[in-house]
This record gives sequence, structure tokens and C-alpha cells, in this order.
Amino acid sequence: MSDWQRVLHGSVDSLDKLAEKFGRDQIDVEALKPAFENFQMRITPQILEQIKEVGDSAWQQYIPSTQELDVVDGVIDSLDEDGDSPVPNITHRYPDRVLFLVSPVCASYCRFCTRRRKVGDPEKIPLNQYDSAFDYIAAHPEVRDVILSGGDHMMLSDRGLEYVFQRLRAIPHVEIIRIGSRITAHLPERITPEFCEMVQKYHPIYMNTHFNHPSELTPDTVAALGRLANAGIPLGAHTVLLRGINDDPAIMKELMQKLLRARVKPYYLYMADQVAGGEHFRTTVQKGIEIIQALRGWTSGMAVPHFVIDAPGGGGKVPLLPEYVESMNEDEVVFRNYAGERYVYKQPVITVPAAEPQVLPMRAARKASPKRRKAGNE
Repeated sequence: MSDWQRVLHGSVDSLDKLAEKFGRDQIDVEALKPAFENFQMRITPQILEQIKEVGDSAWQQYIPSTQELDVVDGVIDSLDEDGDSPVPNITHRYPDRVLFLVSPVCASYCRFCTRRRKVGDPEKIPLNQYDSAFDYIAAHPEVRDVILSGGDHMMLSDRGLEYVFQRLRAIPHVEIIRIGSRITAHLPERITPEFCEMVQKYHPIYMNTHFNHPSELTPDTVAALGRLANAGIPLGAHTVLLRGINDDPAIMKELMQKLLRARVKPYYLYMADQVAGGEHFRTTVQKGIEIIQALRGWTSGMAVPHFVIDAPGGGGKVPLLPEYVESMNEDEVVFRNYAGERYVYKQPVITVPAAEPQVLPMRAARKASPKRRKAGNE
């Protein structure tokens, strides 16, 4: 057993263990059983250390709640990933890339998970059906980008990870491999020197991490991110807008700036999906636009993620922006800058060159033939 697997075994993965950790006055085991049975729980030592008090950002993200049982307009497969799945473990929604689910498990389980219908269940993300996924990718030359997810791809052993990398690199048209993982926040010990040495053989490989609150960037996590960056892996970050956790411009600004210091480029800020069991995490779209307005211009542009809604029903990511343009016509554009000041940009005067007159070639006039006199007219 490797060191990171030993650390993982120290996780809290039952309600009784949770009650022992935080007290039965805070953890009502009987009341939480239905939520636990709907979606399993595992909380790593790294996350446990981040929980400072009941109801803080880490508590809300990982401790089961009876609110998960209140379903109003939530949908089990809110993004209709299964509808775009031609073979097991593959979702092919966009023209040149596919999502490849390669692991059913995570180090810790986020209670807002959009894939909670299948994450944690090896029968729903089967490890014995990789071949059909590889065959599908190989048969579709338009696929140049493969995103590895699950579950968490980084929960595989180094041997398992390398097998996936090797199979993908044997497909000539696969240009980019991306890893979607929250492992650096959940289990930074997983980023071993051995993994960092192995992965360099299969570049270009990118990693999209996942951070929702500044407190998640602990010294151990930042060190793990540094090891990945030093191994030549470009790092991006996904963030989910969560009510009562990070729906505050000051918190989000601190998070984005800390990510950049850790050599991670903020990539997407997602509206929380309309997934059944996670509705209590959702805030308004207006709040997301307010946060982007508080970032754009007030901090480095590199610290401003794309704010998107992953369209319900499988429409894909749709970017949302604050409205800076007040009016636009052929002469000028009137807009506001980040501070709300109004400016005018004059439209260029575009002149269309006059068409040269068309000169038709002259033809020589044809001589008229002498008319023949008709008999009897003389």
C-alpha cells in the first residue's frame, strides 16, 4: 500500500465515525441516514482539518444534510450526460472532444456533485469497459481532446493511470489529454514524485483542479500544485458558485488571487447545476454576474474565470457576462468600464472602393450584303 492510500484509509466514511468526530449533538445519525444512503460520504484527513466549525465552507461541502432530501426542480441527470453517451463511460457532446469516465470513486465526495447518480458506484462507471471507450475514440478522428474524469481519475494507481495515457497516446488524432480532478484539495499526498516523473512521458497533459474557497489552498495543497506545475502540467481551476460558501465577491477575489499565486489559472466559475439532492447549494445568476463585475478590472484579468451555466438538458456551457455596452450603431459604441464610467468608441468609416467601369470590347461592324432584286420589280 502506498503512502497516499494509507492516508486515504484514515478518512471518515460512516455516520458513526462522523458522530464520533464531531459529537452526536451535531450529527443526528438517524436523521442523516436517508441522505447518506442516497449518496455516500468520505471525508479525507485533509478536509477534516479544514472544518473549523459547524456550518463553515468545508462542513457544508462534505457533511451530509437533510436538505439533500428536498427535491423541488432538481433532476437526477441534470446535464443529460447519459443521453450523449454512445458507449459506456463516454460522453460526446462537443464536436472535437469527449468526456471519459475512468474511475467511479473520489477521495472525498462533494455533496453538490452533479454526477451523484453514479459516482461511488462501480457498476455505473465500470472499470472493465475501457476497451469500448478506447475503440470509440479511435474510430472518431474528429476527437482531438479527451477529458478524464469520474469520480476522480487520480484515484487510480500509477500503473492504471499510465495504462490510460498509453492507450490514448496510441491514437494519432488525440492531441490533448486533460485530467479533471479535485485530488489536490482532497488528498495532496497523491501527487507523488513517481507520478510527476511518469506523466511527463505523455505530454501535453493538462489538469483542471477544483477549488471553491480560499481555505482549501493549504500549504500541503499548494506544494502538490507546485509539483504538478514543475512536471510541466498546465493547471486550471473549476469553481462552483455555492450559496453560503463562496457567493461573496471578497471571498471569490481572494480565492482567484490565491490560485494564481499557486500557478493555477482560474478557468470556469459554474452556476451550480439543477441536480436533485443539491438544490440548496444554488444561488442566483445575478449573484454570479455581480461577482464577475467585482473581479473584472479590479484585479488581474488572469484572475477572472469564465462565468458559465452548463445548460440543463445537455446544451453545453453557455458564458454569461455583465452588460457593459449601453448602445451601438454604425457611428459609435457607448459603453461603461469596470468602474462604471461611460466612454464612446467611434466606429471606423469603412469606404467601399467604387467599382471600375466595365469596358466591353468593340466588334467590327458587319458589312451589309447587297439586296437581290426580285423579278418583276424592275
